[in-house]
Amino acid sequence: MAKPDFTPVADPGALDALVDETPALAVWFSGPDCRVCQDLKPRVAERLQQRFPQLLRVEVDCARLPAPAAQRQILTIPALLVFFAGRETLRLVRNFSLNQLDRQLQRPYRLFFD
Repeated sequence: MAKPDFTPVADPGALDALVDETPALAVWFSGPDCRVCQDLKPRVAERLQQRFPQLLRVEVDCARLPAPAAQRQILTIPALLVFFAGRETLRLVRNFSLNQLDRQLQRPYRLFFD
């Protein structure tokens, strides 16, 4: 079984299209020099796959693609944005726990998919 991960976003317009076209989307904003981003990313990906499997997981490298981060007012990394039907439903930035992720995502996820 493949390890859970985030799919890299190829270009700035691709993220807008994903937000518009994907029913449930988790976007991980990070950078290559961010140690917290690199440490937290595999744990967040695994948690999302286990508990919220219908979320499509993508990653924006803010060093390579700064425009999507700027458009969504990402001022610090790591940041996780979750969209349901094109609307931002959850924003977790910098210091958050996996338990906090579970608590804040559980209700909207159930409402959307049940």
